[in-house]
Amino acid sequence: MQMNATHTSFVALGDSFTEGMSDALPDGSYRGWADLLAGRLAAHAPDFRYANLAVRGKLIQQIVDEQVETAASMEADLITLVGGLNDVLRPKCDVPKVCALLEEAVERLAPACRQLVLMRSPARRGPVATRFLPRMEELFGFVDDLAARHGALVVDLYGAHVLGDPRLWAEDRLHLDGEGHRRVTEAVWQTLGHTAQFDWTEALPDSLPLSWPARRAADLRFTRQHLVPWIGRRLTGRSSGDGLPPKRAELVPYEL
Repeated sequence: MQMNATHTSFVALGDSFTEGMSDALPDGSYRGWADLLAGRLAAHAPDFRYANLAVRGKLIQQIVDEQVETAASMEADLITLVGGLNDVLRPKCDVPKVCALLEEAVERLAPACRQLVLMRSPARRGPVATRFLPRMEELFGFVDDLAARHGALVVDLYGAHVLGDPRLWAEDRLHLDGEGHRRVTEAVWQTLGHTAQFDWTEALPDSLPLSWPARRAADLRFTRQHLVPWIGRRLTGRSSGDGLPPKRAELVPYEL
């Protein structure tokens, strides 16, 4: 395993987490940890190239079918693969099948790049995450085993207590906010062997809890704006990413 190497190209695969939701820019588009990481890598490598094939809502089968072969053919120095969490957060999930598909992806991607990076995804503290923790931990245990067998690096976001802090999550309670993505960027950066720029695991300052009326108002807003539409998509078999193209479909020069 080569650490602290200069990477001249980077391809990111995955779903909304890698697309960058909900690190919103003023124009309404999303930035996210992968774009931030590309910017850092580009600052150290002339003619750096970057592709981001991620699309929100994608399940692991769709990532395998729609992104893996494209990414492998690009022959980038660095590839990141994050997937499977959308599967395990559904009411019914065949976790062994998800693991098998993840292994299929890794077997194709690992030989096609100099360094493959996998992740143990972050989880927001709360009743929803608690319900799915056994599935998540089964998936993440497999990720560790998979990485060991294929020479991949693992970024342990799940084990970082600070990333469970609700203050680092957007109103939809499914995606990290801008500060959350900034911390993920630093986590990947350090895992690649680069000099730390800050302590991404540092806890947020203590704050006064919201009042009961404020909490109830936030819960009602979340239910109306995010939970009900999400349930509607599940019931109708739709995805938030239906019809959307990859974020950055070609491996082309990245301008800071």
